[in-house]
Amino acid sequence: LRLEHEAEQPQVSDVPQSKQDPESKQGSVTIPMEQLFSAPAAQYLPPVLGEAPPGEPPDPKKCSPREYLEFYIFPVLLPGLAALLHEAEKEKCFEGKRTTFIPSDFLTEWLYNKNPKRKDESFTELFSIPFVKDWLKDHPRPPVPLSLLLSEEEASILIQSFWRGYRVRCDSEIQELRQWQKKLREERHIKEIVKKFWAKQEAK
Repeated sequence: LRLEHEAEQPQVSDVPQSKQDPESKQGSVTIPMEQLFSAPAAQYLPPVLGEAPPGEPPDPKKCSPREYLEFYIFPVLLPGLAALLHEAEKEKCFEGKRTTFIPSDFLTEWLYNKNPKRKDESFTELFSIPFVKDWLKDHPRPPVPLSLLLSEEEASILIQSFWRGYRVRCDSEIQELRQWQKKLREERHIKEIVKKFWAKQEAK
């Protein structure tokens, strides 16, 4: 299939015909490069940040995809992307590989609150947006890893406290005490006593 597809495509050559092998002219068609594009490449550059192109906005239901993007999408989306980059810099996303900052969350919240239809309404946080709440009901998010929530100082304190506790538990006297406590719990059936106690409380 690939060979058949390539055979059907016209061959484009930048080499002048006078320099080409005469025998190669029989199976090839030379097409000027400027004819491959309907307009100069500069014409397809996005508009200025936050500004719609000059002129009357076209009918959104009848205009071309390019006109729809330039008049209705880019003037709103580009300022949001600029704000996203500034926020990412504040969150130090460019300094480390892992961060709690989620770009899609920020952009969703920004676009929702910048909607012209909500001009006089108060700011709404991401998880209070109606369609976000409905989505999260059916697609709950996993909890954020503790390694992303703790600072380096908080993480070092936890690690050091765990290590000190481990070294203490390795002491022979502490081991003996823990064995005695375990034996005491087993002899007194403390678990059964607690279970019966809560059963009586629930019965009341």
